[in-house]
Amino acid sequence: MSELMSSIDQRTQLVGENRLELLMFKLGTRHTFALNVFKVREVITIPPMNQMPGAHKNLKGVTNYRGASIPVIDLRAAIGINLNEEKYEPENVIITEYNRSVQGFLIGKVMHIINTSWSTIQPPPTTAGKNNYLTAITHVEMGNDSELVEIIDVEKVLAEIVEYDTSISEDVLDTNVSIHLKGKKILVVDDSATARWQIRETLGQLGLEIIEEKDGLRALNRLRKWADDGKIVTDEILMMFTDAEMPEMDGYRLTSEVRKDPRMSELFIALNTSLSGSFNEAMVKKVGCNRFISKFQPDLLVDVVQQRMREALNV
Repeated sequence: MSELMSSIDQRTQLVGENRLELLMFKLGTRHTFALNVFKVREVITIPPMNQMPGAHKNLKGVTNYRGASIPVIDLRAAIGINLNEEKYEPENVIITEYNRSVQGFLIGKVMHIINTSWSTIQPPPTTAGKNNYLTAITHVEMGNDSELVEIIDVEKVLAEIVEYDTSISEDVLDTNVSIHLKGKKILVVDDSATARWQIRETLGQLGLEIIEEKDGLRALNRLRKWADDGKIVTDEILMMFTDAEMPEMDGYRLTSEVRKDPRMSELFIALNTSLSGSFNEAMVKKVGCNRFISKFQPDLLVDVVQQRMREALNV
C-alpha cells in the first residue's frame, strides 16, 4: 500500500492543470467511491483503536498515528449505506487531511489510482436529492466497460460529526469598515453545499449578499456574461471566494482565466479550500489569487472581506 501512495508528492503537479488523481475504493457494495489523492496522506491497514464513550455514532474510535491521536470514522455508515445490506468487513483506513485536521476513514478494498481531468468530473444528478453525500461523479474506463465512480463530500461527513461555529469574534470586526459591507455582493464558488452554507451563514451576519455557483466553469460563465452585457464585474460583486477542487473547472484554472480577461482581471479573488500547506501558497501566487485561507474559519472569512473593503475605500 505504501508503494501505491509513494509518489503522492509528484501528483500535486496536476493541481493547477485542471487535472487530478482519484483514489478508488469499495465500501462493501457494488458501488465504487473515490477521494482526491491530494488530500490523502496514506492508506494503512486497520490499526488498534480505542472506543470513546458518548462519541458520535459514526466515530469508530481513536488511534495513534505518527505520535498523534486521530479519529477514525466509519465512512460506510457516515454516508448512509445500510449496514445490513451486504456482509462487509472493512480492510483499510485512509488517512486524510481536511481543514487543518487529520482523520482516518474506515473503508473496504482499495482499488487503484486514476489520473483524470476536472472537465470529466460532473455534479451528482439532481435526482440524487439534497441529502446525498456526493460532490461529484465521473465515469472510468475499466477494460471494455465504463464504471461510475462516486466522489464523496468529505466536508459534509465531517460537518455532521464536528459542529462548526459560524459566530464572529468581536475583536475581528472593524466597524469603520464593516458598515460599508451591507448590501454588497460576493460570489462564492464551491461544489460542497456544506462549504457554501458556512460562508453564507458567516458573511450574512455582515449584511452581505451571497451569489453561489457549484463549479468553476459556471462561475466563469457568469462573470463573462456580465462582461458581455457591458457590466463592470467589480461593480457587480465585491469579490469572489473559490474552492480549489471543483467539477468542470478547478479554482486555480478559474482564477487564471479571470486574470487573462482584461474585463475582469482586477477582481479580488480568495482561495478558500480544505487543502492546506506551502503548495497551495505557491499555487496562489502562480495563478494570481489575492488571498488563501483554509476552510471553516469564520474570523478569517471576515478578515478577508474587510481587507477587500478597505482596498475599495482606499483606507
